[in-house]
Amino acid sequence: MIIVTGGAGFIGSVLVHELNKLGRKDIIIVDSLGEDEKWKNLVGLAYEDYFDKDEFLPLVTEERFPFEVETIFHFGACSSTTEKDSNFLMYNNFKFSTELVRYSFPRGARFIYASSAATYGDGALGYDDNEDEIEKLRPLNMYGYSKQLFDLWLKKENLLGKVAGLKFFNVYGPNEYHKQDMRSVVNKAFEQITECGKVKLFKSYEPEYADGEQMRDFIYVKDAVQMAIYFMEHHDKNGLYNLGTGKARTWNDLVTAVFNAMGKEPNIQYIEMPETLRSKYQYFTEANISKLRNAGYDKEIYSLEEGVKDYVTNYLILQKTIAW
Repeated sequence: MIIVTGGAGFIGSVLVHELNKLGRKDIIIVDSLGEDEKWKNLVGLAYEDYFDKDEFLPLVTEERFPFEVETIFHFGACSSTTEKDSNFLMYNNFKFSTELVRYSFPRGARFIYASSAATYGDGALGYDDNEDEIEKLRPLNMYGYSKQLFDLWLKKENLLGKVAGLKFFNVYGPNEYHKQDMRSVVNKAFEQITECGKVKLFKSYEPEYADGEQMRDFIYVKDAVQMAIYFMEHHDKNGLYNLGTGKARTWNDLVTAVFNAMGKEPNIQYIEMPETLRSKYQYFTEANISKLRNAGYDKEIYSLEEGVKDYVTNYLILQKTIAW
C-alpha cells in the first residue's frame, strides 16, 4: 500500500489523482475531514481505505495497522503560517511525523515528507537545500519552526540521508478551495477581480522593494506532485530538496497573469500590511533547484504565466473545483 497523509488536502489529493493515473489504487488516505469542504477533493479518486488521523496514529504506534506499506507520503500537517496554537503544531507537525517515520523504517517503507520553504525564514542565509547548515536557519513563524524541528530531528537521528524531505515553495492550483485564508493569491485574486474588478496587495515596507514587487517562487501544483512522485520512483535520492521553479517572480507579475488569463486590464490597489505580519514577512524567496535537477528530475516546469492560465481558464472560470 501507499499511504498518503493529508490525502484529502490540496497537494495530497492531486498526488493521489496522479498515482491513480499511474495505475495505483492501492492507496490509504489519512486525513481529518472536519466540517469544511475538503471531502470534495476525494470525489472521483480511487483508494483502498480512509483513516482519520487520530484513529491512524494509535494503529501505527501500537503496530496494529492492518496493511503492508510500500511508500509513505507524509503530507498531512497544519499548513497555516498564522496558526497561534504552538502545542497543536508541535503535536500535529512534529510528534506525528516522528512516530510515522519510526514506523516506516522497520518495514522498509519509502518515506517522503513535506518540509517547507518557511524553514528558511527571512532568507538571509539563502535558499540552498543543503543539509549541512540547517541548524542555522531561523523560521519566522511557528509553522516554519515545527517543520524545521522535524528536519533537525531526522538529522540528529542520522535518518535524513534515508528519506526524501520536500521543501515546497508557494504552491497554487486546483483543490485548494477549502483552505480559506490560506488559499493562494491566484485563487484570491480571481475572486476579487470577479467581485470588484481589482486586486489588493500589501504595500512594501522595505525600500529596496516597491509595492507589489516583493518576490516569491510560485510553483503550480501539477509540477509539485510530479516532483514528489519522482522520489517515490527513485529510492536512492534522499535528503532535503527544494520544490520550486527556481525563478522568483513578483506579486505584481502573479496578479497581472490572473488579469490576463481573465481577459482584463490589471487594476491593483496597494493596502497596509497588518502590524502583526510585518516582522514575519518574507520579501524574497527563490528555490535553488540545482540539487533537484542534479538528482535527475528533468521534466519541464510550468512558467508562472502558463500555470496561472491553466488554473484560471480550466478551473476557476469553469468553477471546476477539483483537478480531474
